[in-house]
Amino acid sequence: MTTVAGTIAVRMPPRPPIVLIAARDEADRLPATLAALREAFPGARVVVADDGSTDATARVARDAGAEVVRSSRSAGKGAAASRAAQAVLDVTAAPDPPLVLLCDADLGQSAARLAGLLDAVARGEGDLAVAVFARRVGGGFGLAVGAARWAIRRAAGLELAAPLSGQRAMRGEVLACVTPFAPGFGMEVGMTIDAARAGFRVVEVPLELEHRATGRTWRGFAHRGRQLRDLLAAWWARR
Repeated sequence: MTTVAGTIAVRMPPRPPIVLIAARDEADRLPATLAALREAFPGARVVVADDGSTDATARVARDAGAEVVRSSRSAGKGAAASRAAQAVLDVTAAPDPPLVLLCDADLGQSAARLAGLLDAVARGEGDLAVAVFARRVGGGFGLAVGAARWAIRRAAGLELAAPLSGQRAMRGEVLACVTPFAPGFGMEVGMTIDAARAGFRVVEVPLELEHRATGRTWRGFAHRGRQLRDLLAAWWARR
């Protein structure tokens, strides 16, 4: 049910996409990410969900021309992304809706390469396209990724190489099906299970992307511990 697609012969969809970004304290890398998205997708509607940032994330997003949905306190990635999705659901529910792109705030200039995801959906290769980072940077011992693969396989029968990738493109009707997203870092696992169970086709696309890696530090291990907790909670709610 899962297909790995290439990235050659990219043909952009006829309408500018909607881009949703959940961000927390990303004022340093968000401007480069937004600039790359604007260059790659002229006319795209970009919505940044500021998840209680303590830095200038909201301001730099507005300065770059993005819409901002902001909460005063952090509610987690899933809740923040759900607020951004809620802001565009009326558009994605309309006839002939634009495609929707979800991405992380720290991709920098490599965000322009997300065109390959939109192209896979526009070509009809799948309804939900997930980016596989062509080069692994950082990371831990693979416990969270392994658990995510197990959860998706157990709940939906899919084998994914990058089950926790936050870089995803989808048809408008898929967004309506998978929102509100699972809380916290369970967002991607919950989204994949919900889409597959609804009959939508999930594909993976290898892309040359870059992001801020979390290494084998206490902070990195704490982050992956939260991922593991949240993704298992998303699976448990759908078991």
